[in-house]
Amino acid sequence: MTQAPGEPKKLYIKTYGCQMNVYDSERMAEAMGAEGYVLTETVEEADLVLLNTCHIREKAAEKVYSDLGRLRPFKEAKPDLKIGVAGCVAQAEGAEILARMPLVDLVVGSQNYHRLPAMVKAAEAGEQPVDTEFPAEDKFDLLPERPVQARPTAFLTVQEGCDKFCAFCVVPYTRGAEISRPVARILSEAERLVAKGVREITLLGQNVNGYHGEGQGGAWGLGRLVRALARIDGLVRIRYTTSHPNDMADDLIEAHGAEPKLMPYLHLPVQSGSDRVLKAMNRKHTAEDYLRLIERIRAARPDIMLSSDFIAGFPGESDADHQASLDLIRSVGFGAAFSFKYSPRPGTPAANREGVPSEVADARLQELQALITSQQRAAQESMVGRSVGVLFEKPGRMAGQWGGKSDYLHAVHVSAEGIGPGTLARVRITAAGPNSLAGVLA
Repeated sequence: MTQAPGEPKKLYIKTYGCQMNVYDSERMAEAMGAEGYVLTETVEEADLVLLNTCHIREKAAEKVYSDLGRLRPFKEAKPDLKIGVAGCVAQAEGAEILARMPLVDLVVGSQNYHRLPAMVKAAEAGEQPVDTEFPAEDKFDLLPERPVQARPTAFLTVQEGCDKFCAFCVVPYTRGAEISRPVARILSEAERLVAKGVREITLLGQNVNGYHGEGQGGAWGLGRLVRALARIDGLVRIRYTTSHPNDMADDLIEAHGAEPKLMPYLHLPVQSGSDRVLKAMNRKHTAEDYLRLIERIRAARPDIMLSSDFIAGFPGESDADHQASLDLIRSVGFGAAFSFKYSPRPGTPAANREGVPSEVADARLQELQALITSQQRAAQESMVGRSVGVLFEKPGRMAGQWGGKSDYLHAVHVSAEGIGPGTLARVRITAAGPNSLAGVLA
């Protein structure tokens, strides 16, 4: 299959992992869009395939290699097809990817995708460029301006990297040290997004509440940044993720109570309810610290809905440690939570520790998930009869139906006229399902 003269080249991106990767994929698409590439949803049409990878979970690299193997027939049928590996697996594996998979044409780390156009040109010239160094320049300064958004919500990266070095986590090694973008650049990007129709912005960072960007008068924390963003006309909602308990500063807690545009939903990972395990994880806080922090946050915003992360079967975890996690979950009452069985990440301090037997970790994970699911369902059912704000984003599955997110990040669907993308309306919740809420316009 050959490309017709004058036809734009097509880019296919597969995104693995977190919202940060979703944001990065959008920016890579924009960088290549400035070079004349347009997005396609099918590999068959692509002239360039990018796998934007995640390295957090078990066998992440193996999944990428499996996907690369599935791309081999497309490369054989279309020799000019260029294949790139980006993101955290690229950062961790580097040139090893080319050694294992010669069909790959370029490898670009998570901090270097502003260099992607030049790397693609080098690949087209027959080179196999690899760029996984942590650059001196700010990639955000060198990326093209973001184009018109086709939806009312957007992600906006404000901080990257992590200095916490939790014993289970590979992020400090793949994303580097904590770096915060300057306030002026964040506000400018947010204003451009809002001018193009975005009504809700989610601020992103590996440790977003550790934000310390340079602003007027010195370094700003996330609370001050939120207040500045809230002054942008047309921006009606602000969210942020993902946070660390040790960086919930007083001004950020106060912002949850004082700033109505900051939504009443907070994802605050704790990972375990056992002090012994938390110490082994290098979390630098106790279960009691976390519980007292939740009390302060709820005092500032009583209706806030909380979510968290938990790891089952961390090396050395005992039955008593597991019960401590269950006790913490019962004490807090989460609206949602994510739980995972521990998987060793190469190069992290916990990787070589003696693990919990797999069947024991599986049983503990099931118990965690059963408790979390019961709390999540109770939280959803408690919404029935309440009136909540809903920002509608897209048509639902049925004719005349529209779906969006509530203030509390619940998926909500309504059948009504006069709704479109970006409509913000009050909705009275009439029913709660396993994964969404139904309602009528209030």
